Amino acid sequence: MSVPFDTSDEMLSGEAVAIDVQPIGFVLRAAGAVIDILVSVAVYVMWIFLRLWLLGIGVLDEATDTIASIMAIIVSFAVLPITMEVVLKGRSLGKLAVGGRIVRLDGGATGFRHAFIRALLGVLEIYMTLGGVAVLAGAFSARSQRLGDMVAGTYSQRVRTPKLVPLAPVLPPMLAGWAQIADVARLPDRLARRISQFLVSAPRLTPSARERVAGELLAEASPFVSPIPAAPPEVVLVGVTVLRRERERRALENAGARAEKLTGRRVGV
Repeated sequence: MSVPFDTSDEMLSGEAVAIDVQPIGFVLRAAGAVIDILVSVAVYVMWIFLRLWLLGIGVLDEATDTIASIMAIIVSFAVLPITMEVVLKGRSLGKLAVGGRIVRLDGGATGFRHAFIRALLGVLEIYMTLGGVAVLAGAFSARSQRLGDMVAGTYSQRVRTPKLVPLAPVLPPMLAGWAQIADVARLPDRLARRISQFLVSAPRLTPSARERVAGELLAEASPFVSPIPAAPPEVVLVGVTVLRRERERRALENAGARAEKLTGRRVGV
C-alpha cells in the first residue's frame, strides 16, 4: 500500500521530507514568456530609435544601416535571452517574476549550450510563428516544455514554493513506557520512509483516509515492531518514527565517538 499522494516530481531529504521540485505550470510559464518577449521587444525598439538617431547625424549610411538592423534583431531576440539565462543561472526577468528556473531534466544547472539551443529555436517557435508552436508544445507536454526545451533537454522548474515544515514528531506521553522496551531495529528503511511521508501529509488528508492509511501502514510495520502498544495506529506510527530516529542518532554519535577515540590513539602513537 503506497501513500495516497503523488511524489513523482519530488525528492526526499535524508529525513524523508519531501522537497518540491515540480515543473512550473503552463499558465505561469506563459506569463513569464510574455514578460521576456516584452523585454526583447523593448530592447529592439531602443535599437530602432538609436539607429534612426545615428542615421540623422550621418554616422550610418545605407550599407551600415542594414548591418545595424540585422544586429539589432540578433542582439534583441537571441543574444539578450542567452546572456540573461547564462548570467542568472537559468533565470530571466520573466522567470524571476513567476518563480521559475530553467534546469536540465535531471534537475542540474544549465549552461551556455542549453541557453543557445533554447534561444535559437525560440526565434522559430515564438517570434516566427507568433508563439503558436511554443503554445502547442507547452500545452501538450508533461512539464510544459516548449520545442527548445525538448531539444535542449530542459524544463522550467518551480522554485518559489511554500516552505515545507520539517517533520519533528515527539514521543506521545502514553508511549513512554513502551519506548523503554520496544524493538524497532528490524523496520525496513523503505517502510520507514513511507511512514514518515504519511506523517508529513496526514494533516492534509481527510479523517477517514488518514485513519485507513495509518491502519494499513501499522499492519505492514507490525511484523518488525515488538511489542505493539495499545494505542491508535497513527500514535503508534509516531512513536515508531521517533524511537527509530532517536536510536539512529545515538548510533551515529557512538560511531563518531569511537572514530574520534581511535583517531586520537593513532595520533598519540
